[in-house]
Amino acid sequence: MKIDKTFIFSFVAPIMIIISAIGLISRRDNERILYLPVGIMGISIILEKEVSRKLKRKNILNKIKSYQKVK
Repeated sequence: MKIDKTFIFSFVAPIMIIISAIGLISRRDNERILYLPVGIMGISIILEKEVSRKLKRKNILNKIKSYQKVK
């Protein structure tokens, strides 16, 4: 059975956030700062995908509207 790579990559950002949260909760004060970049990267990946998805949808909607005006 072949698993699609995009399916696996869709879980990377949430896993990064979970690892960061666990690290922030379970580590001592000096080691907590090491988990912040992982959490920030996970959040930024999710936000970037959401923004790009909205821009693509808006672009498609504008194309559909432009074809409707021509007819």
